Amino acid sequence: MKNEDSKRVFRTGDLARVAVFAALIAVLGLPGSFNVFGNPVPITLQTLGVMLAGAILGTWRAALAVVVLLVLVAAGLPLLSGGRGGLGVFAGPSAGFLIGWIPGAALTGWLVERAGRNPGIVQLVLACLAGGVGVIYLFGIPVQAMVTGASLGTTALLATAFLPGDVIKAVLAAVVVRGTQRAYPDAVPTVYRERLRAGGTR
Repeated sequence: MKNEDSKRVFRTGDLARVAVFAALIAVLGLPGSFNVFGNPVPITLQTLGVMLAGAILGTWRAALAVVVLLVLVAAGLPLLSGGRGGLGVFAGPSAGFLIGWIPGAALTGWLVERAGRNPGIVQLVLACLAGGVGVIYLFGIPVQAMVTGASLGTTALLATAFLPGDVIKAVLAAVVVRGTQRAYPDAVPTVYRERLRAGGTR
């Protein structure tokens, strides 16, 4: 019975973590967005939230947090930067980038999990760059090209405007995550998973 109660608590804890990070990504859209060099895809802070979710929640919890957010957006809630929401955003130039948040968060989490119980700052930065930048661009650029009718090369060139900011976000995310994990070991995905397996209560 105690075992069952413990598992129930952890399931509730997972849901709480997922909800918190879905909310965090939404909140990071409040400062708004801006477009540069005529690119129809805006620059926002929300990818920072995707990186943070991946590095702290791990693979599936991070992906689920993003899925929760996107489902709410699809339902019409204005949770994207600039107060955007509704199914229309998934037919626009940003659609691929939004969908890319899911595997991007998952890959970031997966890489951090592979880094073990004490991921270093370099490992965290690389994980955030791979998932929060590389994967998102991989999904976003082809879809943007398809929606806008521009060539893949032109669209990729436009996307280079995102790179400086995204690199800064990856470094900032790594610093925040590293500090959080030092203060709260359960913020390390591997530590949290091991605690669950061991039937821990924190």
